[in-house]
Amino acid sequence: MARTSYYKDLAADYSRAIPVAADVATKMIAEAEEICKMKEATLPTIGPDYTLEQIEKENKDWWPTHCEALRQGRGDILTDEYRSDLVYFCQDGPYQGLEQQKEREKHWWALISQPGVIMCWPIVMFYGEHTYFEWKSVDLETNETIAKGNVTWVRRGHRGGCYLKTEQLTFYRDVFADESLLKLITT
Repeated sequence: MARTSYYKDLAADYSRAIPVAADVATKMIAEAEEICKMKEATLPTIGPDYTLEQIEKENKDWWPTHCEALRQGRGDILTDEYRSDLVYFCQDGPYQGLEQQKEREKHWWALISQPGVIMCWPIVMFYGEHTYFEWKSVDLETNETIAKGNVTWVRRGHRGGCYLKTEQLTFYRDVFADESLLKLITT
């Protein structure tokens, strides 16, 4: 069976626990901020003017920006990726809207993007408005996986943002972030 590079046609490769080049990281954050500004107040309709093919292309363009936002602890960008009526299913949920998960997710972001740890996403797949991925956070000193998970986003491209997220998370080391780590998350 042939192996697939899930990042073959994407702007940057986040499959490994190594940083992308600094100029690429800067570009991804700038693009993330621009993409968040494109989200419309009303979820756009899928049709001839906004096709599933266009939505899938936009999701592929968005993906590397999402990865870099997580690596940099940019909770402001991560929150802006969601619709205000988000439905989020995970073992601590379900959560609805942008307020219910905010406090809990801040701890997750702080743990998985803390200094000395790097996230990577070895698998990412796209189908229309669906994006599935597997992630892990790796301690750079010990090489241990401190947390991992798999996620499905239902994201209606740049114009719609994410309105449904399902996630299975496993934390191997720590479940709540220390206050010093929480201060590193931009909100």
